[in-house]
Amino acid sequence: MKSMFKQMTVALLLGVTSSVFAGSFTQTMVADLDKPWSMAFLPDGRLLVTERDGELQLITVTDGSDAQLVSMVTVSGVPAVDAGGQGGLGDVALHPNFSRNGWVYLSYAEAGLGGTRGAAVARGRLVESNTGATLTDVEVIWRQYPKVLGRGHFGHRLVFDDSGYLWISSGDRQKFTPAQDMQSNMGKVLRVNDDGSTPDDNPFVDYLRVDPLVDDEAVYNQIWSLGHRNPLGMDFDESGKLWEIEMGPAGGDELNLITRGANYGYPVVSNGKHYDGRDIPNHDTRPEFAEPAITWTPVISPGDLMIYRGKQFPSRGDALVAGLSSKAIVRLSLSAPTPMRSSALIWVCGCAVWLRGQTVQSGCSRMSVATAWDGYLSWNGANNRQRFSVSCRSLVDDASYRSLSTRDTPQYR
Repeated sequence: MKSMFKQMTVALLLGVTSSVFAGSFTQTMVADLDKPWSMAFLPDGRLLVTERDGELQLITVTDGSDAQLVSMVTVSGVPAVDAGGQGGLGDVALHPNFSRNGWVYLSYAEAGLGGTRGAAVARGRLVESNTGATLTDVEVIWRQYPKVLGRGHFGHRLVFDDSGYLWISSGDRQKFTPAQDMQSNMGKVLRVNDDGSTPDDNPFVDYLRVDPLVDDEAVYNQIWSLGHRNPLGMDFDESGKLWEIEMGPAGGDELNLITRGANYGYPVVSNGKHYDGRDIPNHDTRPEFAEPAITWTPVISPGDLMIYRGKQFPSRGDALVAGLSSKAIVRLSLSAPTPMRSSALIWVCGCAVWLRGQTVQSGCSRMSVATAWDGYLSWNGANNRQRFSVSCRSLVDDASYRSLSTRDTPQYR
């Protein structure tokens, strides 16, 4: 039965040159995975990939443009996950000193009492032997608070900065108001030490002095920014600035430059609307809230974001965004005074579900992008129902992109 739900996967784009801007892609499919969510490259070029239902795979491929799968080993010792809907095993990240300490960080949906659940982050040391691979010394270092009902908007992207701090994106869990509640860490971008403790210089460590009605044992000391909805992508550029991308409601996907202590306004403001058609005031009506660098309507349904640092593409320093309903890898130039997108910044990849050779549904429910050790681009994608394949098409202009983007991805928004 499991094989019926195997999902296509890790596509390594090999042998790609600057002709990519003329619409030329080369890709090699190297593995089948079950609902892949995220991936991280080890220093030796191997790949860790999370699968939503709770498995972590260690993948080895051959070098060169004709990469072939050598092995795929399921890593044991992964924490129990509460898989379903948008939740399960989520992001994977390596400690900056992984080569010395072996720490692997995982985010996931964790079950609570009474059918509640919340995102959590655990770390464990990757240990290999001739019988396999396992995580040892596993410990939970962060939890979303409070645990709530529902299976949406966990967020839980992980990224380390150059100083060794761990940044966590935390979704609003489709509950709206926690994004503005300083006694909850939902709807926030968080900054913690590598062991989950709180840095003394976070912007809200003394928030009790600002609002004496809050609890003196709380999570506000973790918070770096607030007012976020469903933040599914986050990365640092080469100058050290943190960029975050999130799904808006009906319209209004956002790219944000994250600054210390900023409030990005959700659900008070958004450039989208409620699903029932009720209006939400735009950002420009409330200047006290930080405005997005870019918004999208129609949406692209961003599932991940990375800043490209390789040398195989003429786009070093640009952001690459995995688009779900847009069926695209969207390239954003961050080097201009204002981040921009144009007809030359959109790479379109078609995602289609195949069943007995016939296309039965279009669209991806999640996609992740990462840069390999050799500078090539890798991505994985998953649909919650059946097996699908990914193919790349030539560049399209912005008008064509907008027509492709009108189909939303409701199961993930």
